[in-house]
Amino acid sequence: MNWKKRLFKESSLYVILDKDTCKNIFKVAVKIRDSGLNIVQLREKNTAKKAILKDARRLKSLFGNGQGVLIMNDHADIAKLIKADGVHLGQDDLPIKEARKILGKDKIIGISCHSLRQALVAQKNGADYIGIGPVFKTPTKPGLKPIGLGALKSINKKIRIPAFAIGGINKGNLSRVLSAGVSKIAVCRQICSVKDVPGSIKKIKGILNDAN
Repeated sequence: MNWKKRLFKESSLYVILDKDTCKNIFKVAVKIRDSGLNIVQLREKNTAKKAILKDARRLKSLFGNGQGVLIMNDHADIAKLIKADGVHLGQDDLPIKEARKILGKDKIIGISCHSLRQALVAQKNGADYIGIGPVFKTPTKPGLKPIGLGALKSINKKIRIPAFAIGGINKGNLSRVLSAGVSKIAVCRQICSVKDVPGSIKKIKGILNDAN
């Protein structure tokens, strides 16, 4: 296992840099990196692909050279072009096995799962990690019904690969998520859209560290 896959396995906090949520993804990215977090995902759902490529290259300069792990949302081709560390897929994106052919065995491939069946299929097909959710209602996934804490607990108990709870998780409900047996979370708005990014990171990490 390479060090970046090991980092994913050992990390408890994963930040999604969503361009529709962050006012300036690059300023936020620098604050994230300087706060000691080293796993980020670039998510741009409403941006032309040429612009995504440009943004990805700029972000890679911030998290490259051993400074962290950069995951591309959806676009395995862009991940390959900029030598990102992996790709995060949705259920309607490229199959995991096809993404693996593009990126190779050493890259990280994750996928969003909304049910136990999807999570088990992802694990069987060679995903390095999964995102489970949305746990709560979230504006970044308006078309998806929250799975709730009961389903989160059930899925997490049966999965052996790293599983990050995601969707509407904030400092106020984080303890409820952790009580479901989950030790890893992915967040967006709680870091991307706050004034005090380092302070928010410190607070979330403190809650996670106390639970783990």
